[in-house]
Amino acid sequence: MSDQPITPLQPGQQSLAEQLASSTSADQALWLSGYFAGFSFASKGGSVSAPAVAAPAAKQPMLVLYGTESGNAEALAGKAAKAANASGFKAKAVNMADSKPEDLAKAENLLVVVSTWGEGDPPDSATSYYETFMGDGMGKLEGLSYSVCALGDTSYEHFCKIGKDVDARLSALGASCVADRVDCDVDYEEAFDGWLKTSLGAFPQQSATVTAAGDAAVLATPTVVAYDKKNPFPAEVIEKVLLNGTGSQKEVYHLELSLEGSGLTYVPGDALGVYPVNRAKDLEAVLKATGLSANAKVGGKTLAESLETDFDITTLSASVAKKYLAITNDASLKTAMEADGGKSFKEWCQGRQLIDLLESYPFTGWSAETFSGILRKLNPRLYSIASSIKHHEEEVHLTIAAVRYETFGREREGVASCYVADDLKAGDRVRIFFHTNKNFRLPENGDTPIIMVGPGTGIAPFRSFVEERAANGDKGDNWLIFGDQRYSFDFLYQLEWQDYLSDGLLNRLDVAFSRDQKEKVYVQDRLRESGEQVYAWLEKGAHFYVCGDAAYMAKDVHQALLDIIAEQGNKSAEEAKAYIDQLKKDRRYQRDVY
Repeated sequence: MSDQPITPLQPGQQSLAEQLASSTSADQALWLSGYFAGFSFASKGGSVSAPAVAAPAAKQPMLVLYGTESGNAEALAGKAAKAANASGFKAKAVNMADSKPEDLAKAENLLVVVSTWGEGDPPDSATSYYETFMGDGMGKLEGLSYSVCALGDTSYEHFCKIGKDVDARLSALGASCVADRVDCDVDYEEAFDGWLKTSLGAFPQQSATVTAAGDAAVLATPTVVAYDKKNPFPAEVIEKVLLNGTGSQKEVYHLELSLEGSGLTYVPGDALGVYPVNRAKDLEAVLKATGLSANAKVGGKTLAESLETDFDITTLSASVAKKYLAITNDASLKTAMEADGGKSFKEWCQGRQLIDLLESYPFTGWSAETFSGILRKLNPRLYSIASSIKHHEEEVHLTIAAVRYETFGREREGVASCYVADDLKAGDRVRIFFHTNKNFRLPENGDTPIIMVGPGTGIAPFRSFVEERAANGDKGDNWLIFGDQRYSFDFLYQLEWQDYLSDGLLNRLDVAFSRDQKEKVYVQDRLRESGEQVYAWLEKGAHFYVCGDAAYMAKDVHQALLDIIAEQGNKSAEEAKAYIDQLKKDRRYQRDVY
């Protein structure tokens, strides 16, 4: 058998290609890859003409500015910078946390990728940047060309608010928008790619020659070589254990999944994406309310199969309601949605789900295609990883609380959490992928002390932190503050923490069990009680971590930390805020909240 590589090139072409490859720099090779990609795209019927060879020109600078909470905006900014470089720019992706708004005065071309957190808030790491940028001290930016991609979730009222604010503020400061802002829902990939392609070709003085190569680079879809969000790994369930004792009002599971054969890995602080399956009773209720047959076809699947795994059949959002009205033309629904500016309808939606809309404003004229067309895709749920792969080889562990509640006379269940709680058993397969979170990382120096605040399932990443530090032999002190309802029933991973204390791997453990005494005690109370020590640790260089509920706990912990710094450091409120802002900038105050 011949040892020569298989190639479509003629011998003379092969020789030229080898000579060219051996004599090009990395930048030249990148430019050539875009050049030939553009040529290939045009040859297959695309609108891009085969690029003409042009004399090298100075690359225009481009700033790709991003604000991220969970890491999505950061990943997309990196993709945008790579595509911009392939298009002939000299691009760099920069986190708002590492930049100052006044630096925009020196920029010429700007792409912004920014997410909105919760009910219209900026990402935690971008808060200071956003406040300054939106303030009165900003100068004019009349020499700046820009375009904005906003990330958000249509299930929230203030969809993509931060991206909209940034876009409007840039315009008000005199910057020129070269391509309209795109607002992306949680299923953002296609919308982002379209925005990026349009934006890169819209900047002034950008030559058609290099844009052709860049268009092809953006449009190119690489062959899947690894498991990811679009190609999830079917992980086998090794074990599922209920962590709460008999008598608890909570239902928290420890889930162990095998990564054998996947080639996947992760680091502490990352999250695991889990693709759920809709509950059978929810599916049956939707089919009954719409009058649709389970065997009706949607693409190559039955409607039941599609509704089970492809579409969100529980979430009731404003966008779904609007689409529902557009199909049904229900007069009473129209009146309800328009009354007092939609305020009453918004209140009506609170605590309700799609099935409530279907039953309250019934419509039987559906086809499988029109009904599925109003639904959002069933998106994966992200869970903080509760293990170190150095401690559990080829495994990943999760800590998941089953969500069950009753509203308006109907029992409700969390789609993903109850899929795990009720349906999964050892030997089953669940579709997963890893989600990198660079904003929640252990210190690079293992001798650095850390303070971890994690009530309830917020304990998950801190189990991975301590396991990782133990596996590495790190010498930094570890302080855990954990809270839940009752010591006897809800002390998650109790024996492990006690063993770590005995071994000296955990230097301090403070607990707050809110229901074990008359007066409720929470993790923020334990923080305040130890304010002097908290401040002393911070002054020694400790990193401070918070994981768990964003709506209440994280805000209360943040306020407690502000008060501790002000009191123990003899600082004003403004000085305490500046202290915390510096902690954030130095990556010493990190939060994984939801």
